[in-house]
Order: sequence, then C-alpha cells, then structure tokens
Amino acid sequence: MNEKYVKFLLNKNKNCYDVSAERFSNARKEVWNELKFLFKDFLKSGDKTLDLGCGNGRFFELIKNLNAKYTGADNSEKLIKLAKVKYPEAEFVVSDADKLPFSNESFDKVYAIALFHHIPSFESRLQAFKEVNRVLKKDGIFVLTAWNMWKNKKTRRLILKFGLLKILRLTNLDFKDILMPWHGSKDCYFHNFSMKELEKLAEKAGFKIIKRGEVRVRKNHNFYLTCQKI
Repeated sequence: MNEKYVKFLLNKNKNCYDVSAERFSNARKEVWNELKFLFKDFLKSGDKTLDLGCGNGRFFELIKNLNAKYTGADNSEKLIKLAKVKYPEAEFVVSDADKLPFSNESFDKVYAIALFHHIPSFESRLQAFKEVNRVLKKDGIFVLTAWNMWKNKKTRRLILKFGLLKILRLTNLDFKDILMPWHGSKDCYFHNFSMKELEKLAEKAGFKIIKRGEVRVRKNHNFYLTCQKI
C-alpha cells in the first residue's frame, strides 16, 4: 500500500470517529467486564499509564481505581472533547499513534484496546509499535487487543469480498483489509489480524511476548497480546 493511500485511510478513519463520536461514546459508556483482567493483572500502584486510542476515556476510572496514573491519547478531536467533559481531572491529548507527543521512557504501561486494526499497512502499524516502545520505560509493559474478524460472519464475508477485489486489482487495500459502516459512518477502515501477525510486529519493534490469548466481548472475538520492552 502506497504512503499516499495510507494517509487517505488514516484521515478517513479520523473523520469516521469525529462524525460518529457521540454515537460511539454512548455505546461505550462502561468498561466491559471481559477486559478488566488486562488491567487488574498488570497494573501496579503508581504506574504511569498511557491509554492509546482512548476514545471517550472510559478506562480512566478503572485505571484510577487501581491507583495508577492516567494519560489518554486519541486522534479524534471530538472524542477527546467528550473525554475531557466526562473526566475533567484526567489528562488527554490529541495524537496519532505513530507520532506520540511524549518523551522517551515516559510510561510504565501502555494500553491499546481495539486500536491497531484501524491502522493501514504493515509499515504504519510497525511504526506505531515502535513509538509505544520508545515511550515505555525499561521493562515496561504493552497490552493490546485487536479483533479476530474471521469469527464474525459479516466481517468474514467482507474479507473475502475485498480479497477478491484485490486479486482483480479493483482496490488499493491490502489483503485482509476491509471497509465497512461503523456507528453511522460509511466505509471505515479495518484490518483483520492473526495472532502471528501481532507477535511479528511486537518482536520487530523490540518486545518480548509475555502472554497471548483470545477473549470474547459480547459477540466479538478479540486477540490480546501482552509484551515487555526488552
């Protein structure tokens, strides 16, 4: 995928979330119980924690209750505005994942919940992994989740549809990429990961894998990966 099209897709997704910010936020008012173990198992009191792709900031209270320090970052200005209204005591910044406005070794933990399947191209995803590595302290922990789209009928059909379009050279998307409606916005970008692909990104970015697995949240299956900065 060429760089110009990558930028187009990134801007497209940013606009998707700006347009659907209220609707998306209303659908994610609370932390889903199925994901809480990712925080309770790894966060320690006093940890400086970055919530990357924070959306409306819904993980703030959970992280605060675990006595960790919270910073949220998202590239949707409208979602960040909603987060600031809902959690005025928290720190939020508008930022892309591949160019974080933080100094080296700023955080003990970084979380990226359902973020990376919105980043187009292997190179861009690797750059975002490297940015997480850069802002983590030595031995810091990175926890992420990504959808397993093969286990959803709708997304599985779209993967096959766009795969055929790719073979016929009728799309600039990569294989396993799809476009689909999302919370009222049209044609948002998603990438279908495998666990091996997530592990490859982590290892290339300088992490070692600590724990991997799959968790079902409502009807959606999610890979999760926990890794440590080497």
